[in-house]
Amino acid sequence: MPFVHAAGVDVHYVEHGHGDHTAVLLHGFSPDHRLMTGCFEPVFAKRDGWRRVYLDLPGMGLTKAPADLVGTDAVFAVVRATIDALVPGRYAVAGESYGGYLARGLVAAEPDRVTGMALVCPVIGMERDVDERVVLVSEVEDFSEIAVVLTEETRRRQAEEIDPGMALADPAALDRIRSDYAGTMALEPRPYACPSVLITGRQDNVTGYRDPYRILESYPRATFAVLDRAGHNAHFEQPALFDALVHEWLDRVEEALLHQGREAVGA
Repeated sequence: MPFVHAAGVDVHYVEHGHGDHTAVLLHGFSPDHRLMTGCFEPVFAKRDGWRRVYLDLPGMGLTKAPADLVGTDAVFAVVRATIDALVPGRYAVAGESYGGYLARGLVAAEPDRVTGMALVCPVIGMERDVDERVVLVSEVEDFSEIAVVLTEETRRRQAEEIDPGMALADPAALDRIRSDYAGTMALEPRPYACPSVLITGRQDNVTGYRDPYRILESYPRATFAVLDRAGHNAHFEQPALFDALVHEWLDRVEEALLHQGREAVGA
């Protein structure tokens, strides 16, 4: 199992693929990298030229959090140090929920290094404008407090991609992070003009779909999608739409990088 020592933490990561482009993918709060491999690997499997680096955040998955790791600022420092150790150059970033919050911090910290950003049901702020949960499809027994599509397939994906990570999470470490969940890192200090996509669930009762709209002006190259029949796990409640949006985002990232390369050669 690969680990890298970064900011005093032995960070577990999973790597797939190789190529000229790199994507760093950050899961949400409590699960592990399998949340992201489950939804992004089927997309990347149909594309060439991408190296993918999936992290287990501190206190989650196989990444142990030391007792002095407290708050999101500490998590963010570990993520940045891990990327510096594993990715020598530029990269695209994708984050789900809490991972999306961290992704925004990475973009704000080094906008010229991050080639594109994908946010999936992201945390925007500590105050959230959300609706009550409404189950739209009920074909199996309820298996999650956030699912709105209850089918054999969504139950399978919950069991394979989310539940194993949740079982590994360190409750004490999660409490220490929650104690300063917002952190002090910059998020949207100036417009970020690289290709982005913000994917939200219309029935998401965790982070909602309204709050991301408030930050759109900071991302002038962003597609903003609100998916009906989708809650906080929009990626597997609306997989066809999710895949299409991610493919289109990657197309735009590659297009922008090709244009930049041509400009550099011309210079």
